[in-house]
Amino acid sequence: MEVIVDKALAGLRVVDFGQWLAGPLVATWLADAGADVVRVDPPGGPRWAHPANAMLQRGKRSIVLDLHAEDEREVARRLAGRADVVVENFRPGVMTRLGLGPAEMLAANPRLLYCSLPGFGEDDPRARVPGWEGVVSAAAGLYLYPGCTPMDYIGDRTGDPIYSALPVASSYGAFVAAHSIMAGLIARERTGAGQRIEVPLFDACFELIGAGVMKTGKPPAAPAGPRMTATLPQLGHYRCADGRWLELCLFQDRHLAWFAETFLPPEFVADGMGDAERMLTDPALQERARQRYARLLATRPARDWEIAINEESGASAALCQTAEDWLTLDAHARDSGAVIELDDFQYGRTTQAGFPIRMSHTPPAVIFPRRPLDADRTEILAELARPAPAPEPAAPGPPEEDLARPLAGIRILDVAQVLAGPTVGRVLAEYGAEIVKIHSFTDRQLGMHLYTNSGKRSIMLDLKTPEGRTIFGRLSDGIDVFVQNFTRGVADRMGIGEQTQRERNPGLVYVSISAFGHEGYRGGWRGREQLGQGPTGMQTRLGGDGEPLMAPYPYNDSGNLAAFATLLALYYRMRGGGGQHVQSSLTHSGTFLQIPFMVAYPGRVWDEPRGQSAKGLGPHDRLYAAADRWFYLCSPAGLDAVAELAGLGEAQLAGIFRSAPARDWVDRLTAAGIGAHVLMDQPDLMDDPVARARGLAVERDHPGFGRAAMAGPSPRLSRTPARPARPAGPPGSDTRAVLEELGFDAGDLLARDIARDGLPQGTAFVGMFR
Repeated sequence: MEVIVDKALAGLRVVDFGQWLAGPLVATWLADAGADVVRVDPPGGPRWAHPANAMLQRGKRSIVLDLHAEDEREVARRLAGRADVVVENFRPGVMTRLGLGPAEMLAANPRLLYCSLPGFGEDDPRARVPGWEGVVSAAAGLYLYPGCTPMDYIGDRTGDPIYSALPVASSYGAFVAAHSIMAGLIARERTGAGQRIEVPLFDACFELIGAGVMKTGKPPAAPAGPRMTATLPQLGHYRCADGRWLELCLFQDRHLAWFAETFLPPEFVADGMGDAERMLTDPALQERARQRYARLLATRPARDWEIAINEESGASAALCQTAEDWLTLDAHARDSGAVIELDDFQYGRTTQAGFPIRMSHTPPAVIFPRRPLDADRTEILAELARPAPAPEPAAPGPPEEDLARPLAGIRILDVAQVLAGPTVGRVLAEYGAEIVKIHSFTDRQLGMHLYTNSGKRSIMLDLKTPEGRTIFGRLSDGIDVFVQNFTRGVADRMGIGEQTQRERNPGLVYVSISAFGHEGYRGGWRGREQLGQGPTGMQTRLGGDGEPLMAPYPYNDSGNLAAFATLLALYYRMRGGGGQHVQSSLTHSGTFLQIPFMVAYPGRVWDEPRGQSAKGLGPHDRLYAAADRWFYLCSPAGLDAVAELAGLGEAQLAGIFRSAPARDWVDRLTAAGIGAHVLMDQPDLMDDPVARARGLAVERDHPGFGRAAMAGPSPRLSRTPARPARPAGPPGSDTRAVLEELGFDAGDLLARDIARDGLPQGTAFVGMFR
């Protein structure tokens, strides 16, 4: 195979044994980054026969191997013996029984990264439970209930749970596995040794729910002034002149004022519709505003309003459309690289999910479309017949005490806010990076601070002053990574843009996170979670045929994907490449959360479950109510293994399942080898013994705050484990120490209000904790 030298993973060999979604998706990203990926399928092809395979198998050479036949297993062993990375997502023990498990393969190839993505981990009591998507989602408490909002994750538990067709557990498994593999490759560059990586899909879900399961014994601080709620008219959905829906998101005070000044008549502004405090506290005004917004937005098509609101006023809004629209009609999706066109031997010309990240010097690219099954067998076997190349010599490593930290010595400066941006630093801190977080005097969006900023030293600095910029320059000296999530152009205006930072640090990895990506017509717009969900089809799927609905979880947390891009760039730099600019966005994440629906071709039927009444994919893959609570059942092979359930239809099953408690049914079903799990509630997961034993729920003392429980790292690396990063103190709590280390007179700067060592006045940084 020709090596594409301008790729981050040029020269690496990957063997993809994965089935369904998580494993193949990770391997696709490695292929797009330049790795030579060999796809191993069983006779008959992938076990999941689905249009998504046109995307999941692109860029991979294909060979069919019957792993139940010894001669074919030997071919698989030889493939793994020459690989840099192996990816598989069978239940624990399956590959070991075939003689292809991590212990055997690492013994034969000590430089190997062996990545497993089972539903439940090897040492999880549920390891033998078939880890189908719905089963894992039930275990992780991912199913919504009526009334769930971003301010209330609980919802109405007296109502029916709502099925989601989004493969969230698999997607997050892929997100976490991607940066875990890159951390393992960086560690290998330093030590010469490979290792085993396990990313159970259940564990990976804690990356999604981490900000929502935090618990503290301290009552949440009362926010200063009235609170935003999801029922306010300035945060609503409105039907436009073409019948399509628009998400109006005037979340910040200035956005409300900008919208009012640009689009409302003076009498409406005088009535208070540009006054943030009145719009939060005056119910009568809220009702008038809702009616006025509805009449106004009904005068123009939704896309016209989307562009006008963002471009003319600077406020925020987004079109709510279907996944099909995002793939086939949305110019921004293509211009930003979230969607690409690609020919496929089965479906012809397709539009499909593009790339989850952008990289300025080593951009992801599809090397070739999906190959027909077993098309590369002769070539692959011929390669295996040739003598194996000599292993690369190990580079000089760090001191022995640092060998367990892949990013030991990597310095990061983080100025990002809210969730996705700070997540990058938190993830990298768990791999050992040293991070200084600069907080703004005016930042009030600190509800998840203890979680998102764990592992970081926090300094509060006024970058608008000459002294503040001098301190910033000193902090920037010698850093490896800079993380920001300002709207396009803002960092440049502040003097902290890529060009300025690169002049100081030529090998810098500059990380930008945005709502829509920096290319395309939405590229300069502000955004929040709901504005990433709207255009990509997520809200329309949840709302069904009625009003679109925002899923309350921060699904589109692009921080994990940006961490993957950052590690790719660092790995490329370690191998002799330069620094570069890497990006991810909410809409790029939203695209890759919907992989089953992210391939379009002529004649495709879009029939996925939608709306609030959806319960699953069919009678053997859906939610059921038992006598006391709900559980999830998934058994593609049917229920013949349980005599009293054999041959029953959906209505009959629903009736019989109500005859006994959910736990009884789950125990009987799993004993028969059928996938099932009781629906868990997220708040209970912090007290779950399994989550605690696996380090997914950690409880620690935070300086200046007290005891808090939150999600721990989900990847499990055998030699260089991800570790819970140091507990965060209040924002700015490390200001004095950091300034003094830099040689500044901290007392003078604090006295002159250039830096602060405490919270901005009126900030309630624990306000979102339960």
